[in-house]
Amino acid sequence: MITVTSAQLSSWLALFIFPFVRILAMIASSPILGNKQVPVRIKIGLSILLTIIMVPTLTVQSNIDPASALGFFILIQQLLAGLAIGFTMRLIFTAIEMAGDMIGIQMGLGFAIFYDPQNTSYTPVIAQILSVLAMLAFLSFNGHLIMLEALADSFRAFPVNSAPPAAIALHTLASWGGSIFSNALQLSMPVIGALLISNFALGILTRSAPQLNIFAVGFPITLTIGFATVMLLLPHIIPLLENITHTSLDTVQRVMHLLGKP
Repeated sequence: MITVTSAQLSSWLALFIFPFVRILAMIASSPILGNKQVPVRIKIGLSILLTIIMVPTLTVQSNIDPASALGFFILIQQLLAGLAIGFTMRLIFTAIEMAGDMIGIQMGLGFAIFYDPQNTSYTPVIAQILSVLAMLAFLSFNGHLIMLEALADSFRAFPVNSAPPAAIALHTLASWGGSIFSNALQLSMPVIGALLISNFALGILTRSAPQLNIFAVGFPITLTIGFATVMLLLPHIIPLLENITHTSLDTVQRVMHLLGKP
């Protein structure tokens, strides 16, 4: 007759629940997989599947009761680690959406907004277009697999144990958050530069011909130049997005290593 003690049951539960919390937090906060339109059951089911696959390869401190105070502390650690991974990867799309916002405002399309199901909010049409294209490009160069690779590497850099994480990791994560503005500016600068030149030319035209209705002429010209520049910019978005993704992966690895330091 097979008998299972409460200590064995608690050990098995700890072996599963600690990695599961990190994986679920990563999926819930990551781009595409963390989309609010994705049903919660799919997120939980995918987290359970990944946990079953990864657990045999992990080193987990399983002699801790998850219901104890120390077990609760480890659960919080795993939650923060998973959120850090998802948050770092999500910042890629935040930068692209910010670039789309800047481009749309300069083109005069700040009033043209659509409902964004990923963020459950209204965003300018240019930001929506760039966000969808970025998602497709992200999937085309296996960005979702890169996230899973970062998740698997995080268990080696920051294993599941009761050691307290280093506070410097949060500073590194916050520094990566500041890259939103530099990446967004890098993406939107060609369009902003072209529109600045066109607005400068329209200003000179208005001064030389005051009878010209600048609102009737300037808006179509600004839209045409803006869309033409965006079209020329599209082939260069994928290499830049891939570069940002690998930089984000390096940031995740650095944050996990810092978290694992005593």
